[in-house]
Amino acid sequence: MPAVPSYYADQLDRIPVARRAVDAGGTQTAYWTYGSDDAAVTILAVHGFRGDHHGLEPVVAHLPGVRWIMPDLPGFGETPPIAGRAHDIDAYAAWLAEVAARIAPGAIVLGHSFGSIVAAAAVARGLATPKLILVNPIGAPALAGPRGLLTRLAVLYYRLGAWLPERLGTWLLRTRLIVRVMSAAMAKTRDKALRRWIHDQHDRFFSLFSDRETLRQAFVASVSHDVRAFAAEIRSPTLLVAAVQDDITPIEAERTLVTLFEQAELVEIDDVGHLIHYERPSEAAAAISRFIEPRGGRAP
Repeated sequence: MPAVPSYYADQLDRIPVARRAVDAGGTQTAYWTYGSDDAAVTILAVHGFRGDHHGLEPVVAHLPGVRWIMPDLPGFGETPPIAGRAHDIDAYAAWLAEVAARIAPGAIVLGHSFGSIVAAAAVARGLATPKLILVNPIGAPALAGPRGLLTRLAVLYYRLGAWLPERLGTWLLRTRLIVRVMSAAMAKTRDKALRRWIHDQHDRFFSLFSDRETLRQAFVASVSHDVRAFAAEIRSPTLLVAAVQDDITPIEAERTLVTLFEQAELVEIDDVGHLIHYERPSEAAAAISRFIEPRGGRAP
């Protein structure tokens, strides 16, 4: 089935991109660089659960003056799992810190959704960054969110996928019907063409996990932690870009979360849910641009 044309292809086509790899955190990490190597600002970006680096490309498209470094998380996309280690928050945070040290020292760190937990944990534990950006941050326990019942059903789904015989369990975890249900539950836009493209993105990239056990471990990590646990230890200026209609973390919880940081600001985007990066990337990019603007300079 041919891919649905991207809303942001024209902008992305103007940005140079290269695939690279580095040994970091116990795995051969695949990563992509967007933009010029001599850009004034570099952002190291971490995608969300079940996705890969493609998910954040719409935001990249709206910030062409920035150099982006976007790895695939271990066990997702083109990055193999971490050998001999459980894929928990400790492992992901240590992986990110080593990736940063190897290929992006001193970069601004950005995390989306599950990536917000990974990024916050890594920075709280010593990853040095001048600024931290969290998009759709997980600011409260997923099981207690507006769709806590769906999260509990998801817990059963991933347990069943791991328990069934391997072929059947893997099929269940990758079946397009379930992926479409997930996609439809998250999308808020009433633009039919945009919804069709979002569903196509999830169809193409949401099932590129390496194996069902790594997927299960990562899911447990994603619903067992949230950014609150790390906020007080973060000293870097922090930007939270939150959605007013997010079904995973209510906006009231995000308003509480921002108060837990030493220095943080909250930008709320209305009429969107957990897919800011797909549905409202221009607004997210505008907030990021203002936040990373050098003193006395202009934003990229």
